[in-house]
Amino acid sequence: MTTVDVLLQRLDPDLPVPAYARDGDAGADLCTAVDVRLAPGERQTVPTGVAIALPEGYAAFVHPRSGLAARSGLTVVNAPGTVDAGYRGEIRVTLLNTDAREPLQLRRGDRIAQLVVQPVSRAQFAVVDELPESVRGVGGFGSTGGFETTMATTEVTR
Repeated sequence: MTTVDVLLQRLDPDLPVPAYARDGDAGADLCTAVDVRLAPGERQTVPTGVAIALPEGYAAFVHPRSGLAARSGLTVVNAPGTVDAGYRGEIRVTLLNTDAREPLQLRRGDRIAQLVVQPVSRAQFAVVDELPESVRGVGGFGSTGGFETTMATTEVTR
């Protein structure tokens, strides 16, 4: 596993900095800087108390924490959220309580999401009249036996 130096500014010195729970983990835990109560179906953007400076050629991606998603239905609305290398503001996470019945209470300092830092490539787009053939072709959204295949079959038999 490679490492990359990421500068971090603590905007709230009483909160822990993002940290990896175990060796080999891909995501470092982000904490909420405020108490949050989310009613069923409610979303809220919450501060994390940290800002970072990524080197050029890297981005950070904010992912939901799987344990919170499984136990309480908490997710990140725009998962994964993208933190670009040029962004210097506070990392904020838009959370959503997907549970249909139970509100969710988070306390300041609770781990709410994971930050994954990855190298990224910048695409140079070349406009063409046609794309080269591939095994998959235009199949998407369940084309390996799900919804789209059923819809395609239905359209053919009409």
